[in-house]
Amino acid sequence: MISHPAGNLPRRPLGRTGEKLSIIGFGGIVVMDETPEHAGRVVREAFEAGVNYFDVAPTYNNAEERLGPALEPFRKEVFLACKTMERTAEGAASELNRSLRNLRTDHFDLYQMHSLETREDIEIAFGPGGAVEAFTAAHKEGKARFLGFSAHSVEAALRAMDAYEFDTVLFPLNYVNWYAGNFGPQVVEKARSKGMGILALKGGAHTLVPDGGVPPYRKCWYLPHEDSREVQRSFNFTLSLPITAALPPGEEKFWRLALEAGCSFRPVDEKEKTALKEKALAARPLFRYPAWK
Repeated sequence: MISHPAGNLPRRPLGRTGEKLSIIGFGGIVVMDETPEHAGRVVREAFEAGVNYFDVAPTYNNAEERLGPALEPFRKEVFLACKTMERTAEGAASELNRSLRNLRTDHFDLYQMHSLETREDIEIAFGPGGAVEAFTAAHKEGKARFLGFSAHSVEAALRAMDAYEFDTVLFPLNYVNWYAGNFGPQVVEKARSKGMGILALKGGAHTLVPDGGVPPYRKCWYLPHEDSREVQRSFNFTLSLPITAALPPGEEKFWRLALEAGCSFRPVDEKEKTALKEKALAARPLFRYPAWK
């Protein structure tokens, strides 16, 4: 169980939305494939520790079905974000309604295009009959209070911000990507200039699994930081960026370590940034910029 008392987890403003979120969020993967009873216990623990930001997606196996009932007692007191990989208006609208049923709610606080990465993603989602039409309709109908996207390439993120006035961006931000992959500064700068809320993925990520290797964790396709001190350093860096909150790796033990790190957060100084940059350059970043050719 988390030892920190409720309310010890700081909250920050989410861009221009007027909302304030806990600096560590709860990713639905944590309860994916768990029993309903266990999911309920973990979600209650998160809420009591001060977490008010919950994020999920239909691509996470049965995470929606587990998170919905577990979160139901606290729904009015939390900020619930969901996502869709669908790129057409018809597909996105259908998946949105299914996710609402699974999560036992009549609206999402944030609905996001999930994992924009390629030119094709952008062309379809923002073209005629694209998902953006369903997003606009969902906002007008009250099914989505705010609209955002997640991306796994700098190029896609920049294009999406040019194409639509989103409220938020969810992007992989950690010191290895930042220093070794030149991945992230461009997105943070543009999102800030537009007054968007910035949310971080992969704050606890370290490096890629070696070629030919097998990921050691079922809910994590990369190698996360495992030592509590390294987890703290990693989240200290990510949370020192001008962001609102970070989502930890999906394994429950890493979510717990991240929650501890959030409660103990302190900004990194220049000496620490220099040390982290040196460490980053010895690792393989999960993502790099540029990615498009």
